[in-house]
Amino acid sequence: MPKNLSKIIIYTDGGSRGNPGPSAIGVVINDKTYSESIGVATNNEAEYQAVIFALKKTKALLGKKFVKDVEVEIKSDSELLIKQLNGEYKILEPKIQSLFLKVWNLRIDFGKIKFMAIPREKNKEADRLVNEALDNQTRSQTLF
Repeated sequence: MPKNLSKIIIYTDGGSRGNPGPSAIGVVINDKTYSESIGVATNNEAEYQAVIFALKKTKALLGKKFVKDVEVEIKSDSELLIKQLNGEYKILEPKIQSLFLKVWNLRIDFGKIKFMAIPREKNKEADRLVNEALDNQTRSQTLF
């Protein structure tokens, strides 16, 4: 990823089949894609895990010094996640509180971070990555 960027746009998605159930995340960071299974979680937990993964991966790819000077936009189709991260909704669920704190602690290393809600249609690639990881997880479980 070139280090002459002034803005990094990240699309995140998390999903669960069962809620809670087998879960996965999908992340797109400036056209690079990542997905992985995360075990059993709720949809909301998976959404948070996707943001945590995205922040860690961005910092690993670009370095702590660079991410201090670049604007980061995290886009998600989870209105609940975005409103919680922007301080508009209270977080009552203990597991979500813990995940929120992880995001909060990670954002200290970044300069400006904006969390933006987008329509599901604008998050198709991250959603595809989640479903691909879930499908692969299901296939590998049925092999044995």
